[in-house]
Amino acid sequence: MNLSRALRLEKASPTTISFIGSGGKTSALFQLAREFAKQNAVIVTSTSHLGVWQIPLADRHLIANSETFDLPQKGIFLVTGMIEAERTKPVSDEVLTWLHAEAQRLRVPLLIEADGSRQKPLKAPASHEPPIPEFTDLVVHVTGLSALGKPLTDEHVHRAEIFSQLSGLPPGDPITPQDIIKALAHPQGGLKNIPAQARRVVLLNQADTPELQSSGGNMARELLSHFDSALVGSLQNSSLQTFERTAGIILAAGEATRYGSPKQLLDWKGKPFVRQVAETALQAGLEPVVVVTGFRAAEVESALSGLPVTIVHNPGYQQGQGTSIRAGVQALLSPPSLRDTSPKSFRFGGGRVGVGSAIFLLADQPQIPVDIIRALVESHGQEMQSILAPLVLEERRANPVLFDRDTFPDLLQLKGDVGGRAIFDKHRVKYLPWHDDILLLDVDKPEDYERLKGLE
Repeated sequence: MNLSRALRLEKASPTTISFIGSGGKTSALFQLAREFAKQNAVIVTSTSHLGVWQIPLADRHLIANSETFDLPQKGIFLVTGMIEAERTKPVSDEVLTWLHAEAQRLRVPLLIEADGSRQKPLKAPASHEPPIPEFTDLVVHVTGLSALGKPLTDEHVHRAEIFSQLSGLPPGDPITPQDIIKALAHPQGGLKNIPAQARRVVLLNQADTPELQSSGGNMARELLSHFDSALVGSLQNSSLQTFERTAGIILAAGEATRYGSPKQLLDWKGKPFVRQVAETALQAGLEPVVVVTGFRAAEVESALSGLPVTIVHNPGYQQGQGTSIRAGVQALLSPPSLRDTSPKSFRFGGGRVGVGSAIFLLADQPQIPVDIIRALVESHGQEMQSILAPLVLEERRANPVLFDRDTFPDLLQLKGDVGGRAIFDKHRVKYLPWHDDILLLDVDKPEDYERLKGLE
């Protein structure tokens, strides 16, 4: 997966992206610029120093001052201050403001190197760093995992003394994943000077071995409490995996007219169906878990007592499944309701990215295993499919189904008794081969329930 897709920036647009941190920051910036430049022009500049050896990474270099000049129409165009002692000086505030206006006018991306690290895998910001412009839309914080296990010294960390203060790690001690997490999550560390409106992504680079990839994955999951997404991999090897919040939306609003009683409340191993499905979603790491209620809502809600889930009532449930899908997706795009029983705080709405995808689960399938949910999440992190569904025995599509957030606008347009399948023709659907036909069983009739109980 290329960097623009991992950052959800496949199409060049008038977006301002600032790169900070260390361990591959300049490489990430120019890799993204080159991906953009295949179709459009892209402007690159710096609010810190660049080495003159980095200038050839651009198609053209322009030395700017506060006076205006014409920008070319194609390729990567690097705009810097004057060259002194083998380094370029940062552009002035006036030039930076002008470049932003030009990028908006020309509808091209503006990429900014907004930090210096002296080519070390880790750094901590000084009092004046990082100089991130307020108009930045996306901040990418790059960190080099090659520092793991190395001693906390100036050889491996730029501003090692400040890193020690942020992480609590004594100078000279080996650097652990938790030390990096503490520094990245610190308001005066990895989160410093990021504009309130900017989307923030951490890129854990230099994961060149299976061990570092595993460590990076564990770190990424913890960092999602502070960043909108986390990327793990190696820019050098062009391998990246995206970690984002994947929500679970449990559809539990139906009247079950064919069955004759509310299936949500049927017993499965001593628990109501809906509670078992919610517990499975939570165990699989879905966050947040939204339960859409409708018919017999009070009883369904009672069955979920004590679980950290968000309950959303769909008053139009009798109109069909499409209304419940809309209610569930809308809950991901709006502030949490006062009825949210979750102890955690999710950044819904407000211009911030809450989740990257959602897995829809049916309340009449309590037998769905944790493994298939985790497999869908992992596959999506590697390929970012728009829609991903299990394929059982190489021929039958099954539930649950994952929908990338790119599909949310279309899901919000569903009406009546239609499900997510109604938008399959608008998005590319990929399938995940699965070995267990237990996914195909749902409870529509009493005999289905008897078959299900036979699986216990």
